[in-house]
Amino acid sequence: MATIDDVLALGSELERSYPVHVRRRLKFRVGQIVYVAFSLDEQVMGFAFPKEERDALVAGDPARFQLPSESDLRFHWVHATLAALDPVEARELVVDAWRMVVPQKLTRAYALTHPDGPGPP
Repeated sequence: MATIDDVLALGSELERSYPVHVRRRLKFRVGQIVYVAFSLDEQVMGFAFPKEERDALVAGDPARFQLPSESDLRFHWVHATLAALDPVEARELVVDAWRMVVPQKLTRAYALTHPDGPGPP
């Protein structure tokens, strides 16, 4: 079972990433682009995800993954129930979302320094 604490330090450690609070909700940004956001109760994590793959992700495991609200379908975004994820999986989703918003040279550098992925918190 993942919690916000499992990904909190990671979101601050990723290059160019920084935490912000918007209307009491924790979000991680690169520049002005939000790539991870948490619900007020910290039970749901929204994250950047390729639009063309999200229907398959949600259909494959609707208990863990949900589409965003209809008004947010235009964005590259998916929601996950944190309690349904294990901590390593939650960290991998954060890193994958971060990779969508940073230059490829940063993703390559991260892959070289973390060949086994983000690992446990």
